[in-house]
Amino acid sequence: MDYGHALEFGVFITPTNTQPQAPVALAQLSEQLGFDLVTFQDHPYQPRFLDTWTLLSYAAAATSTIRLAPNVLNLPLRPPAVLARAAASLDLLSGGRFDLALGAGAFWDAIEAMGVPRLTPGQSVEALEEAIDLIRGIWDPDERGPLPTGDHYPVAGAKRGPAPAHDIPIWIGALKPRMLRLTGRKADGWLPSLGFLQPAEIASQQERIDDAARGVGRNPAEVRRLLNVPYGTEAERLAELALTHGFSTFIVVTDDPNALSRFAQETAPMVRGLVEAERARRGTAAPGRSSRALAARREGIAYDEVPASLRDTTIEPGDFAYGAVRSTYLRGGTPGIVLRPEDTAGVQDAVAFARAHRHLPLGVRSGGHGVSGRSTNDGGLVIDLGALRDIEILDERRRLVRVGPGARWQDVARALEPHGWAITSGDYGGVGVGGLATAGGIGFLGREHGLTIDQMVAAEIVLADGTLVRATEDENPELFWAVRGAGANIGIVVSFEFQATPVGKVAWVQLVFDASDAASLLQRYAAATEDSPRDTTLFLIAGTSRAATTPVARLYGVIDSADTSVIIERLQPFLTIAPLLDQSVQLGSYADVISNAPDTSHDGRGEPGFRSGLLDELGPETAGIAAELLLSGSTPWFQLRPVGGAIADIAPEATAYAHRHARYSVTAVGRSASFDELWARLEERFAGLYLSFESRTGPDIVARAFPPATLERLRTIKEQRDPEGLFRDNFPVR
Repeated sequence: MDYGHALEFGVFITPTNTQPQAPVALAQLSEQLGFDLVTFQDHPYQPRFLDTWTLLSYAAAATSTIRLAPNVLNLPLRPPAVLARAAASLDLLSGGRFDLALGAGAFWDAIEAMGVPRLTPGQSVEALEEAIDLIRGIWDPDERGPLPTGDHYPVAGAKRGPAPAHDIPIWIGALKPRMLRLTGRKADGWLPSLGFLQPAEIASQQERIDDAARGVGRNPAEVRRLLNVPYGTEAERLAELALTHGFSTFIVVTDDPNALSRFAQETAPMVRGLVEAERARRGTAAPGRSSRALAARREGIAYDEVPASLRDTTIEPGDFAYGAVRSTYLRGGTPGIVLRPEDTAGVQDAVAFARAHRHLPLGVRSGGHGVSGRSTNDGGLVIDLGALRDIEILDERRRLVRVGPGARWQDVARALEPHGWAITSGDYGGVGVGGLATAGGIGFLGREHGLTIDQMVAAEIVLADGTLVRATEDENPELFWAVRGAGANIGIVVSFEFQATPVGKVAWVQLVFDASDAASLLQRYAAATEDSPRDTTLFLIAGTSRAATTPVARLYGVIDSADTSVIIERLQPFLTIAPLLDQSVQLGSYADVISNAPDTSHDGRGEPGFRSGLLDELGPETAGIAAELLLSGSTPWFQLRPVGGAIADIAPEATAYAHRHARYSVTAVGRSASFDELWARLEERFAGLYLSFESRTGPDIVARAFPPATLERLRTIKEQRDPEGLFRDNFPVR
């Protein structure tokens, strides 16, 4: 039986401590020779050996690509709850290169001498089964409920986590029937040694594993068959073991560097050739996804029809990586499939797949930070553009830059820093380029250089019919107009071209005030902002909880100057808007300011309660209503962003973002009747809405975001370019 797994080759190294660096050097050599895996036997009671766990950690630090595993780990001397966290930690530190092989314990006299009570063979198997469940439970921090606990490893009250970097397989070193059945039920791999196998019994041992797997609804091919083989085993014999008995990972046992070289250069290629030729003749298929993953699939999605260009990167609900792509920064999601194209052709294939699933929700994600949460859904499709993140200088003289939609703004800022350039881009570096650059982009440089869309000079867009078009002022000008403010309705932008702006050192300003007299603070803030030169953009954020004692407001933002006298001059009007509690002013690059996001996946839960509006003024009445809201205890987040200056220099009809007259963008978060009542009073004074900060949906929200003439123009373009409404889940204009 050939289960179709890709062939892999590893090494089995003795962890001798007579020359402590020798096993590490062999691991490094194995990596250089192209082996897939390096393993070390584990006998903690053996005084001539290095501790295997310590050696694995040291070897992981001394290598960069090869995977590492124990062969096999002595479970009785490794408490599984601690082992699970140690394994996850090593996997995280090594970039997902750790695999776990376990044994129930064989040399019990030596194990007992180390202080561990002796177990019978049956108890050893029971303990191993408990350990596997416990380890996997700790690796699954998203699972709700207590960890599995048992007679051998009672862990009532223990916490889950951390999750490893990849789906760590658990292999079992097994020979006896009960261990083989456990392997079929619970393990990801079987790891015996060829010297302990009787040729006449291999088929029956495999069948015992397969029967146990089928008994719990698993495909037997889910269990990879690994084999420790002595150096010198002929290539033909290894090929026979692969094609007849399903072994697909061969781990050569030797500490001889020359033997490793010969195996890598001669034996392994020969085995690959023999197996691949026979598989091609037979038409052997790869094993595919596990039964658990298949069971997690959602109805209405033709998973088996995913285009070839997307199959290797697509993530389904049953996949290990699903937890990292299901949600956005603030909104929890459970999409049925996440397509992750790696180039423009892949995006076109993803759009074709979405057209074939027109009945399902469709989210398009660049970075996943957007507070609206529209880039995830329940049971639908998500097209994740994270791989399209290239940043390229097109023309040094004209400061032209091409940026992929999946790049993050802090990465763009760092790439432009050596040139002394910047592109205005919100206030958080973790935001993806695509979402912000198709909505508007209200950032720290906005009053001086305009919105992000005002620096855009071209965009390449995949339309709903899969066509790739270029949009500029001269080429497809209507699309270019629409993509700057309503791009989510038009198509998927696969690359942007911006004209960057010269920006040198800037002052990063943070001021904290007593906001007890919030109405006065807001009015004084507005006066100071409107009197400031355009090189000064300070956002205001405030909010209180019902348990707060002294309400505070924080101003933060940028003064585009490195001259301390200019900075002090610009700050003076702001320092007196309310009692000053704290202050910080630092000189640095724009990249220093915007590089404020961790490189972690999003794990939002539930629905965000964000509200958005645009104000033409912040006079006494408006300030009074806003003050009542931010002091009410119903909102932990109330923010004002100035949107005047250079933003207002652009004619309202020039882009789909038409609210050029507005002076402030207002954002608040809340979920209560009192919040809704206070927000409604403030909302009566709005003169528009910025969709990137709004989590409510519906035609009335869209109508507030786009003035009537703008909305009518957008609907005409939508009818021409997306008549069936494929892109309908991110504030559709139709």
